[in-house]
Amino acid sequence: MRMQRLKAFTFELRPTGEQQRRMRRFAGSCRFVYNKALALQKERYERGEKKLGYAGLCKLLTEWRNSDETAWLADAPVHPLQQTLKDLERAYSNFFAKRADFPRFKKKGQRDSFRYPDPKQIKLDQGNSRIFLPKLGRLRYRNSRDVLGTVKNVTVSLSGGKWFVSIQTEREVEQPIPQGGAVGIDMGLARFATLSDGTFYAPLNSFKRHETRLRKAQQALSRKVKFSNNRKKAKARVQRIHSRIGNARRDFLHKTSTAISQNHAMVCIEDLQVRNMSRSAAGTTEQPGRNVRAKSGLNKSILDQGRFEFRRQLDYKLAWQGGWLVAVPPQNTSRTCPCCGHVSADNRQTQARFACVECGFEENAEVVGAINVLRAGHARFACEVSDAVGSPAAGTHRSDSGAAQCRP
Repeated sequence: MRMQRLKAFTFELRPTGEQQRRMRRFAGSCRFVYNKALALQKERYERGEKKLGYAGLCKLLTEWRNSDETAWLADAPVHPLQQTLKDLERAYSNFFAKRADFPRFKKKGQRDSFRYPDPKQIKLDQGNSRIFLPKLGRLRYRNSRDVLGTVKNVTVSLSGGKWFVSIQTEREVEQPIPQGGAVGIDMGLARFATLSDGTFYAPLNSFKRHETRLRKAQQALSRKVKFSNNRKKAKARVQRIHSRIGNARRDFLHKTSTAISQNHAMVCIEDLQVRNMSRSAAGTTEQPGRNVRAKSGLNKSILDQGRFEFRRQLDYKLAWQGGWLVAVPPQNTSRTCPCCGHVSADNRQTQARFACVECGFEENAEVVGAINVLRAGHARFACEVSDAVGSPAAGTHRSDSGAAQCRP
């Protein structure tokens, strides 16, 4: 049995000076079209009119490209401009489905990008490390690995002062057979991830490693005169530090999630709400918070781990390997004794030590949490499989936090 797999390959571009100027103009044109369409939609809403759909916005885009005021939009390829309108339509759909906040206007220098959706206009020459894109010509890129599959679309983006190209492909692969057994994972701060078999991964803390350097660079930036060349250089230094932090974190998460997904058929994790865990404790003027400084440091440590990204990577990598990801409620996972089942806050005497007050069982607290997560994951997975067998369309499926709501 074969299955379709979508995968993106990202490379750093090595454009000429003229190509860089064109890419900045194309990204600026896409940003202008997005903001203009969003402003139009907001005006129509304030007048009580129905919002325009994608087809209606595309007609307006043609008028904007032919208008004397915005004739410079015709210099940019039309397909990326249309894709920007599709992105706005998707943002509206996510808002009305309560999956995201209301769309916001884009700012220059933040996530500048544009997308080519037509694979017929894209020519990839891997042998010579070149890629042809409309109105940009042949661009060199750092060819670090082979691109597998048929090209579907290409996205060009600016990050940390460098241009990157992301090539999405589609290919057929054999239905994978999961390798290994089941494992539970407890996420922490002293340990990034602790597995139920006793192994653990130490945290990288990439932000903490660069925090002092970043603070000094930001202080130097704040002292520069606005719109001066020195300010641009200082801003570029801050961007490079942020890029190092993000690159190191992503590299660590990819290596960790790949190792876990390749060696286990089922992974059980806690359904943690990172936004609630990292909420500010400052409070208000009338009701000020307590231990605000300590909570602020804890929030930085939590966000430095990249837990949501780790879960996202585990989800699709386990799917590629034919495995399952099961998310379970996190309540009392570190307070329940895996030996006798006694639940008490006194069981976890310190951050690292677990000692049951009922039966005397002792173990590392995070290992105990991982064991309880694994047991809860087995119970939830059994419940979901039984529901699937009893349904008209029976069959195995991957599990996630949005699946069955039965409690173990």
